[in-house]
Amino acid sequence: MKTVVKTQRLTMTQALVKHLAALRIEMDDGSVLPYCGGVFSIFGHGNVAGLGEALWAERASLRTYRAHNEQGMAHAAIAYGKAYFRQRMMAVTTSIGPGATNLLTAAALAHVNRLPVLLLPGDTFASRAPDPVLQQLEDFGHGDVSVNDAFRPLTRFFDRISRPEQILTALPRAIQVMTDPAQCGPVCLALPQDVQAQAFDCPEDFLRPAVLRVRRAPADAGELARAASLLRNARRPLIVAGGGVLYSQAGEMLRVFAHSCGIPVAETQAGKSSLAWNDTLNVGAIGVTGSPAANTLAREADLVCAIGTRLQDFTTGSHSLFAGTPILGLNVQVADAGKWHSTTLVADARTALAQLMLDQLGDWRADAAWTTRAEHFAQGWTERVDAVTTFDPQSAGAVPYDAEVIGAVRDSAADSDSRDVVVCAAGTLPAELHKLWRAARPGNYHMEYGYSCMGYEIAGGLGVKMARPEQEVVVMVGDGSYLMLNSEIATSVMLGRKLIIVVLDNRGYGCIQRLQIASGSPRFNNMLEDCADEAGSLPEIDFAMHARSLGAEAVHVAGIGELKAAMARARAASRTQVIVIDTTHTRTTDDGGCWWEVAIPEVSERLEVQAAHAQYLQEKQGQHP
Repeated sequence: MKTVVKTQRLTMTQALVKHLAALRIEMDDGSVLPYCGGVFSIFGHGNVAGLGEALWAERASLRTYRAHNEQGMAHAAIAYGKAYFRQRMMAVTTSIGPGATNLLTAAALAHVNRLPVLLLPGDTFASRAPDPVLQQLEDFGHGDVSVNDAFRPLTRFFDRISRPEQILTALPRAIQVMTDPAQCGPVCLALPQDVQAQAFDCPEDFLRPAVLRVRRAPADAGELARAASLLRNARRPLIVAGGGVLYSQAGEMLRVFAHSCGIPVAETQAGKSSLAWNDTLNVGAIGVTGSPAANTLAREADLVCAIGTRLQDFTTGSHSLFAGTPILGLNVQVADAGKWHSTTLVADARTALAQLMLDQLGDWRADAAWTTRAEHFAQGWTERVDAVTTFDPQSAGAVPYDAEVIGAVRDSAADSDSRDVVVCAAGTLPAELHKLWRAARPGNYHMEYGYSCMGYEIAGGLGVKMARPEQEVVVMVGDGSYLMLNSEIATSVMLGRKLIIVVLDNRGYGCIQRLQIASGSPRFNNMLEDCADEAGSLPEIDFAMHARSLGAEAVHVAGIGELKAAMARARAASRTQVIVIDTTHTRTTDDGGCWWEVAIPEVSERLEVQAAHAQYLQEKQGQHP
């Protein structure tokens, strides 16, 4: 007997929104939550009538949030997904034209960091009846091109919905990509204006999607045996924990594995907080922004176990830090697992670590002297961090630098097991925070350092607060990033999502000026005092006044003592707080670190550049091909 398919007459965007509103995902603890945490929208003529009407109709089951900048709202959506360890996501929608292209930077950021976000830009008319429509880009050689085609290389999945019934296959495919641990990243469904409003007979099954579950792939038996053999033959192994440890929620399994086998653990920017900061085998940050403990052990290790990391150049010291050392690559993504001639173990991190420990390694342990040495290094680094971050420079008549600000912010929490989430992205702060911030729980260190996108910080902090409203979210941002993108301060006030934003004002791009000078170049075009035109004057930027104009409560503090008092008030407040402090870019934490390849000109009239190039060639000798 023929099955009768029940349908509802809906527009394409009504079907899309109803499907999103109905989607649920089973979390690791067995609870079932909505998969889509809401939709950020800035409406325009390309999405307000079609998608806007559909979102209004479902506002009780799928919240729509108004933002102030398209890139900013996409950053917030991406941060939301990251805070949920990629198990939930948000969607964003814009009009055609500049609204859509303002999403491109965020799409690249999500792609690099392997984070989910559903991009729903409006598009030109599929019928082409009114072409060229307002904001339409015309390519005289390609009649089917719109600005949304720029998303193709920046997303994991792209589709243009040219008929309403195409949403029945396109949307589930997009969701499948975002929930696939190996393929996870941004997806884009371009929505032509006329197709948004066109109706079709939508099967009711589409409006009742199955509960989503995260796939936890076990290891192949052969790869597992080879990985175990590598470990059993190692005497001085080192684990490098990347973001995949957090996304697999493998922190506890990593801790048990490391202590059972006596293996020290170093953390990448994305992997920091995989272990509690005071775990005796946590030797801290690795790489260019790494601790001396982690980097020394990396140079001495006879096996590097790269777990859930894509081995970015900051992690490997541009492939000089553990050059030539065998690597075991444990990753859900085969391309990451096999980087730099690694022995691959393609699997979910939590599952594979359990398989190794329970089925393969028995009572094997690393050399006891190696484990003891690692614990000694970890303790020494903890003590050094105390010293660096608790010094008050005012006693020496100096302007504070990032480490001293970090210490004051950190110590303003009620206890050392702070639930604060720190958010950052670019400048000097990522280096200092990677070394010095103390994260007690997974996800309490939220650094966007895959794309290192200036302007992510405040919008990202908003996304984190939306995902974790019960935690204090502290955004640490330089003056340069603040000036690039700050408008979501107003959104945080409007939504009642309190942030604590600490602005470190060194009056320019201090991080890049240091790199510029180290490369042999003179001071040029970075610090404000070097950029004033002959007819102009230095801008006097009052960040606190600006933040107050956006609805936040804000204050400029004179030093570390006032910062501590301001942090206490900020924690007690209910509205977004902005604290501004003057800092210097001329001091940094010199402990640790390693070489990072920045190409120096072969030919220059400057003796300083010639010397820097000679040093560059010498450093490249230690780079593993």
